Amino acid sequence: MTTTLNGIPNCDTVKKARKWLEAQGIEHSFRDFKKDAPSADEIGGWADAAGWEVLLNKRGTTFRKLGEGDKANLSQEKAIALMVQHPSLIKRPVLEHEGGLLVGFKEPEWKDELC
Repeated sequence: MTTTLNGIPNCDTVKKARKWLEAQGIEHSFRDFKKDAPSADEIGGWADAAGWEVLLNKRGTTFRKLGEGDKANLSQEKAIALMVQHPSLIKRPVLEHEGGLLVGFKEPEWKDELC
């Protein structure tokens, strides 16, 4: 399996993660959510691996702009449907690697899993 960094290129956290991967010499490909949005099955797999609560970015502008009905009674199924509709709701970056999945960039966590 190749290492794939999923995110949005102008996101500061994604930029930090890309620089860190390059500094560690970890070869990876980059997937832009805006140009190649993940499918419901793919997001569902990430949610199963990391937890939908971890994957759903509730801190961003996109979530804050959602209607109260969309934010109420969130479940994995509802969260996945929202992330499919609004890929910006996915916490960034999502790193798929041979050992599993990392969501968000926390250098110590990434170092433990990848180095």
